[in-house]
Amino acid sequence: MSEISDKKVFVTREHIIPDAIAHLKQFFDVAVWEERSAPPREVMLQKAQENDAIITEITDLVDKELLDKAPRLKIVANRAVGMDNIDIDEATKHGVLVSNTPGVLHESCADFTFGLMLSVARNITYGDRQIHAGEWKMFDQIPYLGTDVHGTTLGIVGMGLIGTAVARRARAFDMKVLYFSRTRRPEVEDQLGVEWKPDLDSVLSESDFVSLHVPLTAETEHIIGARELDLMQPHAFLINTTRGPTIDAGALYLALKAGTIKGAALDVTDPEPIPIDDPLLTLPNIVISPHIASASSSTIKKMGMLTAQNVIGALSGTQMPSCLNPEASKGA
Repeated sequence: MSEISDKKVFVTREHIIPDAIAHLKQFFDVAVWEERSAPPREVMLQKAQENDAIITEITDLVDKELLDKAPRLKIVANRAVGMDNIDIDEATKHGVLVSNTPGVLHESCADFTFGLMLSVARNITYGDRQIHAGEWKMFDQIPYLGTDVHGTTLGIVGMGLIGTAVARRARAFDMKVLYFSRTRRPEVEDQLGVEWKPDLDSVLSESDFVSLHVPLTAETEHIIGARELDLMQPHAFLINTTRGPTIDAGALYLALKAGTIKGAALDVTDPEPIPIDDPLLTLPNIVISPHIASASSSTIKKMGMLTAQNVIGALSGTQMPSCLNPEASKGA
């Protein structure tokens, strides 16, 4: 592509991917939502009518109503791996291509998973909160006694790119790794020495740490509820960097309060942002971060550029790096 075409692209956040936006402006008529918050629904519906491409964040809903109002739309490019905000089947029926950003954020997310694990197990965040609250008044380590991570058993639920990257890091901590996944991964078992379990219950009951790495689907919504938490050991910790609704938040609160499990660390909540009066925030044995597992400066830039490449591919009729429904192509 050597000149700017008449195709129009709408980006739902200006401040997140400036490099990608600048790149796209070399080829297309690009409009951006300048607020840091998500565009209101009426703006999304209007922009869907007016544009050939929309770059979305995970809080931007793309459903049948929007697609019905989008006769010229050719691609929805999601700046994420998870796709629960987009009705891909409906997009395919409307001839709209859908893309995501795999293969660029798994290492950052794996780093963050271990950050959460260490923080909740070793009371790093709790200690920090106590200091800021003026409660550290003498040298006394006993109120902050934590749990070692090294040499324990890690259960991974979902052995995709992120789960595999987490398992690789676990080797450095001399951890035994169990996993349950929709698809068994013999090559990962051979390479990393992880052990496959044919059912989720076994992973939950045998692990000291359980880390979730599954997409949010109808099958995985509340994959961890009261029953599953009861299966976990009382000294165990639950880690979640996937999507908030994979855990029943009410059941988690009760389990943490009763000591059914020892602690939890969440990068995702249901809803997001978590309300300040949510009972989970009253508990000392939980760490919550604001959905930032992939938010390293390097990874955010890579995700933005991959999203831009998907848009360029769709609108120019060339190959898209990560199209999820190529059968939907309307042509360029």
